[in-house]
Amino acid sequence: MGKLDGKVAVITGGTTGMALAGAKLFVDEGAHVFITGRRQEALDEAVKQIGRNVTGVQGDAADLDDLDRLYDTVKREKGSLDVLWASAGGGEPALLGEITEAQFDAWFGLNARGTLFTVQKALPLFNDGGSILMTGSNASLGAFPGWSVYAGSKAVQQAWARVWLNELKDRRIRVNVLTPGQVATAKQEELFDEATKRQFESLIPRGQMGRPEEIASVALFLASDDSSYVNGMELVVDGGTTAI
Repeated sequence: MGKLDGKVAVITGGTTGMALAGAKLFVDEGAHVFITGRRQEALDEAVKQIGRNVTGVQGDAADLDDLDRLYDTVKREKGSLDVLWASAGGGEPALLGEITEAQFDAWFGLNARGTLFTVQKALPLFNDGGSILMTGSNASLGAFPGWSVYAGSKAVQQAWARVWLNELKDRRIRVNVLTPGQVATAKQEELFDEATKRQFESLIPRGQMGRPEEIASVALFLASDDSSYVNGMELVVDGGTTAI
């Protein structure tokens, strides 16, 4: 018996990295998963990799019309949902004094605005007793030069989780933040050269990046009844980077 048997889950940004690993694990644990991604080719490949009990919906989490189309698809195919992992996000480095309006608008538009409306638009479909988790970042807990816009756009989720759980307590919908640290993903390969990756690894007590599967297992915990008494929390999964 799987930990998500009979559940319906939505994972935004589910075409790569941690979210894709999570989608695979959720399906293995019995869920039907809807994943989103901006690029149709990547979405098709992710659906192929997951293999079963998955529906891909092309869209951008920062686009409210795309979010409407996502939830219209969920309603049409399944009628309701039990788990939402708002994972779509991104960022780029820029030091204070060099930050552009376009950078601010892009990353707050996706990481903050997009996450808020991803959650809000899901509520009419949510079954009571469901679970919402958002992907944060340990950049919001550390002081990594160049990442202030990204850190700020992720930090809002910690406040939202506490307020929203209070607003949703009568429906027993839990809201938590999953905050990963440095994880070896394809996106990281795009952003960081070898020297930067070694620098980040030096901050991790075990000296090694996290793996997407390690984050996925924590997402499963937050999505399932294993975490039934965990609500409004930020669960940091960064190998101890921000603890020392």
